Amino acid sequence: MIVFPNAKINLGLQIIKKRSDGYHEINTCFYPIGLTDVLEILPHKEETTFTQTGIDIPADNQPNICMKAYKLLQKYFKLPPLQIHLHKNIPVGAGLGGGSADAAYMLKALNEMFFLELSAEDLWHFAKELGSDCAFFLQNTPAIGKGRGEELTPFQVSIAHYALLIIYPNLHISTAEAYQKVVPNTPKMPLEQALQMPLKAWENHLINDFEKPLFEKYPLLQSIKEQLYQAGALYAAMSGSGSTLFGIFEPQKLLNLEWQIPQDYFVWQSQINI
Repeated sequence: MIVFPNAKINLGLQIIKKRSDGYHEINTCFYPIGLTDVLEILPHKEETTFTQTGIDIPADNQPNICMKAYKLLQKYFKLPPLQIHLHKNIPVGAGLGGGSADAAYMLKALNEMFFLELSAEDLWHFAKELGSDCAFFLQNTPAIGKGRGEELTPFQVSIAHYALLIIYPNLHISTAEAYQKVVPNTPKMPLEQALQMPLKAWENHLINDFEKPLFEKYPLLQSIKEQLYQAGALYAAMSGSGSTLFGIFEPQKLLNLEWQIPQDYFVWQSQINI
């Protein structure tokens, strides 16, 4: 079986408070985009193996999250040995949710391949064990994420027919690093209210709370955001905990973009279809 785990962007991200369990209470809008990894799962005669190509995943002496998903289900089901191969196209440590998507698609693929008959609720419980935003990729439609990001409510917001430009400046930022200097606060405007405003008004009302501390530490990120606006973006922001910046453009404006983006940056652009 071959599946294509997709990335996401965050339309606003409010960090409300520090929780007693050490995590933070957030409010964000997850929005799926068409940038994908490729995950292949095949039977294997002897033992389960994992291989990876494409963008390097930093070594942290931990099993890949696809293997974690396999082992999690293996605790409850008699899964056979598998040959798992991941081709990584989504940058790592970029705020695009690539690892979470890989885990969620692994759960869905195993459920389908081996007729496990797991319900949507069952999959949600497994997904939230693997990562805070893994559950989003099970349904993969725009949703408000609260709690750690796992409490999801479908939300009607569409930027379809606009064009999206993704820029990752090859700067890996871990979630732990991003949270180090963030200051939880009560938002001036509820996220849901900001999202209902016209797209051009998002610049002043739809905020990612990670931006302020990370822009102070990495001025390059603020510079990229400013350049996105100078290039004609209707809205620009950092996705998740960074370091990817994205801009939403009128399609013709992006088509005629003259900004010379450094060659060592990861750049992806597409018409938005959702």
